[in-house]
Amino acid sequence: MDRLQAMQVFTKVVELNGFSRAADALELPHASATTIIKNLEAHLQVRLMHRTTRRLSLTPEGADYYERCLRILADISETEEALAHSGKGPRGKLRVDMPGSIGKLIVIPKIAAFREKYPDIDLMIGFGDRQVDLIQEGVDCAVRVGQLQDSSLVSRRLGNLQTVTVASPAYIGQFGLPIKLAEAEKHHGIQYFSSLTGRVSHMNFTIDRETIEVKVPGTLYVNDAEAAVLCCLEGCGLIQAPRFMVATHLLSGALVEVLPRWKPRSMPIAVVYPHNRHLAGKVRVFVEWLAALFEQCPLMAEGNGDSRNVVSQSGRAGSRSKSPSLTALPLRRQELVDAIDFVVSDVS
Repeated sequence: MDRLQAMQVFTKVVELNGFSRAADALELPHASATTIIKNLEAHLQVRLMHRTTRRLSLTPEGADYYERCLRILADISETEEALAHSGKGPRGKLRVDMPGSIGKLIVIPKIAAFREKYPDIDLMIGFGDRQVDLIQEGVDCAVRVGQLQDSSLVSRRLGNLQTVTVASPAYIGQFGLPIKLAEAEKHHGIQYFSSLTGRVSHMNFTIDRETIEVKVPGTLYVNDAEAAVLCCLEGCGLIQAPRFMVATHLLSGALVEVLPRWKPRSMPIAVVYPHNRHLAGKVRVFVEWLAALFEQCPLMAEGNGDSRNVVSQSGRAGSRSKSPSLTALPLRRQELVDAIDFVVSDVS
């Protein structure tokens, strides 16, 4: 029995949840995949998986063997890659997935620097708010926002995204300004829902270091963060959005921050990848590059001070000077300027 091939077949069967799909992926006859796993179990003298007509499930021994196989196969792949390209940089196809707003506003403006540094990597970037199945869809790594759900993935924290509650001056002119937190429930919110579960994410605010959820009513639902910002610009209601997505609008006055005393909780952001790709050079250099990129982003760290574009308690947006001096602006406004400059500066 070819034990290396058996490990490859076994891990592929687990990843694709099927013998036929694994055989197709490895270009083997369907019957061969089944035979190889039976011979492997006979060799190990242990059952690795339970089989039914609808699904496969690993036994405790099978789960342990799967993790060990991943590490062994990753070591072999990394060794072969290092020998084949000794003295050369990382190369090959790298498939990445990330939310569209992060990709378009933070990553893509800097991607030329990565391409210049690693010209032999063929980079495929997918955009969307849907959380892809990295193993099933063959994705090498992904950028995720929020609490991580899949504990089987390796993760590296990139930081926290600042989040703000905003509205357009037109909306405030029509419906008024919420002064107290309780008044938010009398306003209109643009609702964000998960395309996977349909669950609506309600607004949240921090009071004395504790986060509470507030259900702001609304009749407009979207499952795309950029669409929510566009709806907000059109005066459709309040939204909570990452500050980097609304930085230019806050600076121009097209949007203003409301309820500034009660900040929404920040959102953790991380890059994740399967265990069996943790040693691949192309994944490693991209993760390192991402970490450096987000470390330099001005809107990743929590800011202090009052925002220039916070609506005054009287409900009227603060007037903006036609030619303001940047040195005289409050810290938060200077951070917005820095963030806009960030997308046109080079990353070393």
